[in-house]
Amino acid sequence: MYYLLILAIGIERLVELIISRRNARWSFAHGGKEFGHGHYPVMVTVHAALLLGCVGEVWALHRPFIAWLGWPMLALVALGQALRWWCVATLGHRWNTLVIVMPQAPLVRRGPYRWLHHPNYVAVVAEGVALPLVHTAWLTAACFTLVNALLLTVRIRVENAALGYT
Repeated sequence: MYYLLILAIGIERLVELIISRRNARWSFAHGGKEFGHGHYPVMVTVHAALLLGCVGEVWALHRPFIAWLGWPMLALVALGQALRWWCVATLGHRWNTLVIVMPQAPLVRRGPYRWLHHPNYVAVVAEGVALPLVHTAWLTAACFTLVNALLLTVRIRVENAALGYT
């Protein structure tokens, strides 16, 4: 069942990329400007590695499902997915996996953006810890968390500069 969960998350990521490409075309057609593309291939690689690590560690190291850990982590994965799709719905055409800013467009201040500048990254961090721990893949959780922290440091700086946050 865990492998099916990882497959479902992988399919969900492909759907995100399709939506992102559609939204990027819309944004560029409406004057959008991209920032910080250099880190994007690293981000794609790190997120793909998360899914591969979940499968590989559980398979190769025979990680067990431990109910007291697995079920709460699965709930956290579901909450992370809900938050991610709330972000997608709130931003509409402006949501993207790239950093594309629409000139003169006001910042979005509704949905989860009422409380946080970058709520999608809360979902990413939660999922990066929880998804591997559903099946005790703690090495994958630790490695992804460390690499993702470094990546998010770059990504959030790029987004803050592009959006004019101080």
